Amino acid sequence: MSRAITATRGFTLIELMVTVAIIGILAAIVVPNYRDYVRRSALQEAFSNLGDMRVRLEQFYQSNLNFGTDSCGHDGTAARVAFAASGKFTYACELTGATVANQAFRVTATGSAGTAADGHVYTIDSDNMRRTTKFKGSVIAKGCWMVKGSEC
Repeated sequence: MSRAITATRGFTLIELMVTVAIIGILAAIVVPNYRDYVRRSALQEAFSNLGDMRVRLEQFYQSNLNFGTDSCGHDGTAARVAFAASGKFTYACELTGATVANQAFRVTATGSAGTAADGHVYTIDSDNMRRTTKFKGSVIAKGCWMVKGSEC
């Protein structure tokens, strides 16, 4: 009597475990990199809006010979310079000037809670000095706009 050899089909437990381990390793690498990519793309909105706001305040200065009377871009009757609407950052502007009032400004972009930009604070002033004061939740003082690691 001869026995019929039947071929089994399917995967062994070891093969499945190896596949799950490989997928787990790839996910451990890909997910943090993706989150960092999303965070860095959200920061570009702040850089664009801060630069735009600086240009508009400089244009306001050309017409009024100051950056505002009561607040940034305010000529005494109405606000002439408005911030761009944003869901990832909130913007604030303060008039500065040690010797002559209203002759300098600082615009600050603060990352909104619950977004990829949470924990980031960037500033630009009338001298075009770009600073990072908070990066990924850590308070720092860097004379540039940080995007990744300790790079500007």
